[in-house]
Amino acid sequence: MLSNVLNKYWLYLLSFLFIILNSIFIAMEQYWFALIPFALGLLYLTFFSLDKLMYFIVFFTPLSINIENFDLGGIGMYLPTEPLMFGVMVLFFLKVIYDKRFDNRIIFHPISLAIIFNLVWMFITSLTSELPIVSLKYVLARLWFVVCFYFLATQLLQNLRRIKIFLWSYLLPMTIVIGYALYNLSGQLLDQNAAHFVMQPFFKDHTSYGAILALLFPTLFFLLNIKEYKLGVKTLIVSLIVFYTLGIIFSYTRAAWVSLAGAFVLFLIYRFRVSFKFLAFLGIIGGLIFYLSWPSLMMKIEKNRQDSSGDLAEHVQSISNISSDASNLERINRWESAHKMFNERPVFGWGPGTYAFLYAPFQLSKNKTIISTNAGDLGNAHSEYIGPLAESGVLGMLSMLAIVICIFYKGSLLYHELPKGETKNLVLVMLLCLFTYFTHGILNNYLDTDKASVLVWGFAAIIVAVDVYMKDDLLKSNPH
Repeated sequence: MLSNVLNKYWLYLLSFLFIILNSIFIAMEQYWFALIPFALGLLYLTFFSLDKLMYFIVFFTPLSINIENFDLGGIGMYLPTEPLMFGVMVLFFLKVIYDKRFDNRIIFHPISLAIIFNLVWMFITSLTSELPIVSLKYVLARLWFVVCFYFLATQLLQNLRRIKIFLWSYLLPMTIVIGYALYNLSGQLLDQNAAHFVMQPFFKDHTSYGAILALLFPTLFFLLNIKEYKLGVKTLIVSLIVFYTLGIIFSYTRAAWVSLAGAFVLFLIYRFRVSFKFLAFLGIIGGLIFYLSWPSLMMKIEKNRQDSSGDLAEHVQSISNISSDASNLERINRWESAHKMFNERPVFGWGPGTYAFLYAPFQLSKNKTIISTNAGDLGNAHSEYIGPLAESGVLGMLSMLAIVICIFYKGSLLYHELPKGETKNLVLVMLLCLFTYFTHGILNNYLDTDKASVLVWGFAAIIVAVDVYMKDDLLKSNPH
């Protein structure tokens, strides 16, 4: 009884002292002191409730802001998420060193091996980089993304309840961003040009915004089919589906639309168990038709002069315009620049994260567009596969492709092996979500941002966690 009174006494005393000190700092226009309780709360979660800290990071990922936008000496970091991820990564490594173990089933899983190889090769090529500091920083950022939302996530997301919390933790704050963007866009009378910036400062541009919306969209249908959810929750999910659909349409992101169309085709393939042999046959026939009709197809493409437009039908038509659409032509310029960089350094490349700083001299005048700059300061290679080719050589691209192949190979085997139920549906939806991103990744790359990395590595971790920790119990309780 006496100890409880003393504890309350100290609590009141410390609270009173904090109020006095914070008032003094505010009077001196020093506002950082007010963040101390927040920091102490995060420190408590780090050591005593790491799963809640991870959900906290996930929740604030859609709402995080890159401080590079505020011209603070070129520092690029998303707040509040990335400093927290760095801290979690350090804690993870300290725990592994202390325990001297980590689940070998996770380490030697094919998806993990592909990810580890990609990380190791990125580190090697950062040592031979043209800009070593830039590359090492880039690799470090990739490391805290992967450690937090792949390796650690496999340990935290070992049951459906936690996985659902993970999904809701991203979906709900993303709804705030959608509302913010749509509100700003309505003030611009839904102008397609305004769609490029209405989601700032949460997203850099409409393409990254659209990519994340497409990546999340299939998860809503998984949640909608959960039997335990009552009518009120299902009504909320239907409302979110409508809201996300509006967000995707008015993002004016053509690659997001294409990726979702592709995901729907993939859904039909999985659901109707279309055999690989039949798909291979269709692929060969389609390839032959494409090859034979190439001359006439190119003539039609060259005649397509439809630029990006506020009219949705015209905007879709502009996807194949490589004659006058500045966005499409700039991608070709970036890809050709990346290819020339690769030709000069095919083995080790120029270093991870260096493309944006080095591609300018590789631009040809005939490839430049109205949005090109001589300084080459407008971003990356616009591809998750071509970018690594320039930055880390041929093994950089192959290691990225290996991750994609392993995810879909192991994920497909897992989906067909699991009995019917929520877990099987979950694996299918994770594959569809990742398909939207890796399809989108042909035209853009966002794995250097927290917005995409939390979901891409997190969804891969869910597939691996189901494979390692949940599959056997499901098969025992539901034998075929």
